[in-house]
Amino acid sequence: MDIPQSPRTRREFLHQAGAGFGMLGLAGTLQAAGLLGNQTPANLASIPHFPPKAKRVIFLFMNGAPSHVDTFDPKPALRKYAGQKPSKDDKGRKPRGAGFMPSPFKFKAHGQGGVVMSELFPNLAKCADDLCVLRSMHTDVPNHEPGLLMMNSGNQQPIRPSLGSWLSYGLGNENKNLPSFVVLCPGRPVVGPQLWSSAFLPGEHQGMSLDTNELAVDRLVANIRHPRLTRAQLGDQVELINSLNRLHAAQRPQDAALDAQIRAMELAFAMQSEATEAFDVHREPEPIREMYGKSPFGQSCLMARRLAERGVRFIQVYYVTKKGKQPWDTHSNNNKSHERLCADSDQATAALLTDLKTRGLLEDTLVVWGGEFGRTPYAQLDKKKDMTKAGRDHHHTGFSMFLAGGGVKGGYTHGATDELGMNAIDKRVHVHDLHATLLHLLGIDHERLTYRYSGRDFRLTDVHGHVAHDIIA
Repeated sequence: MDIPQSPRTRREFLHQAGAGFGMLGLAGTLQAAGLLGNQTPANLASIPHFPPKAKRVIFLFMNGAPSHVDTFDPKPALRKYAGQKPSKDDKGRKPRGAGFMPSPFKFKAHGQGGVVMSELFPNLAKCADDLCVLRSMHTDVPNHEPGLLMMNSGNQQPIRPSLGSWLSYGLGNENKNLPSFVVLCPGRPVVGPQLWSSAFLPGEHQGMSLDTNELAVDRLVANIRHPRLTRAQLGDQVELINSLNRLHAAQRPQDAALDAQIRAMELAFAMQSEATEAFDVHREPEPIREMYGKSPFGQSCLMARRLAERGVRFIQVYYVTKKGKQPWDTHSNNNKSHERLCADSDQATAALLTDLKTRGLLEDTLVVWGGEFGRTPYAQLDKKKDMTKAGRDHHHTGFSMFLAGGGVKGGYTHGATDELGMNAIDKRVHVHDLHATLLHLLGIDHERLTYRYSGRDFRLTDVHGHVAHDIIA
């Protein structure tokens, strides 16, 4: 290999060489030699702030927003007021749409805790005593883009780090050969990469996204294997590039972008030995794969379990299909759509909870299920006014999510909406409160997990958030 000798060209060569090769193993060497700046602020030295109940999170995100009155929040009063239009919402505005629409699905209490859910979840019903259902969720706006950003980053604008990035930054990783934050999604959801962005946090905390439409490891993780070189030959290249990058980094000890680049390449090289096994769901026995279901969401949940048991800190599974980025956005055919969507989600989610519990992982793995908001208790009709194809509109003032494992109370239902499911009225949980509670379960005081950027300290919950202590076991 010929190395150009002019200073300007040599710098360009070193930069391109550092950017172009796969992982290097240099971050530890450079840090030990004092050649890299320390990106960890002093206030993180004491994390966890108190004994954690959970070590990792699996967030099952139902893109488009499920209907709470058809899933976990039965409202028999809707039959009494069917067809009547609500006069106003909690903001004093006249809601759009047709009259109140009762759910056609039957509800029943399950388990020793008596968790009530609709007949759409026969498999989750068997896991009822592991579920902590939040019926009093609310958020700021009923629009997808700001709602998605709020649920994923605590802010309506695409300018803040995501929840997974904050956890990666605060807690690090249990497995240095895998990313600390992995996103599993068949395709790309609305908003896209900003939902797993590290924003102004160090770049190593960015989520690694995988398109789970392709489950073959070579397609799932591009360039995971070199087409020609052996592991030993790659090691020789690493040794050379290691030396070049050490020279390059020595002149830029506080270059955060270079530090992130080196760490990314270091991880990529490490992943060549472990990712091919960790991401390969085909290594699972066929009965296990069948238990989860062969849909992209089902196999993504199986992959999430494999990553959780290998020390990945935060795994997010987005429910997206080839036919739509927001499959739960049921503006029409709400009932039939929920039958189909819940069947897939029910099988995969129940399989995940059962599998985690069987392996002794549910105790310290926090599973979260929900969307960016909910759907209206009243109907939305198209121009033909056909009630047989009625949908439900976006709804942000009261909706449901559930948690399981990771130190939450099982068989417990928290909070309530009013008799029609319009507004959260008891033990209200805002998205900021949810984030504060998730961090608390992981041993983090949400007010102390901060990062100084552009002259001020930022945190996931901004200046908001209260821990919902009632749901903690």
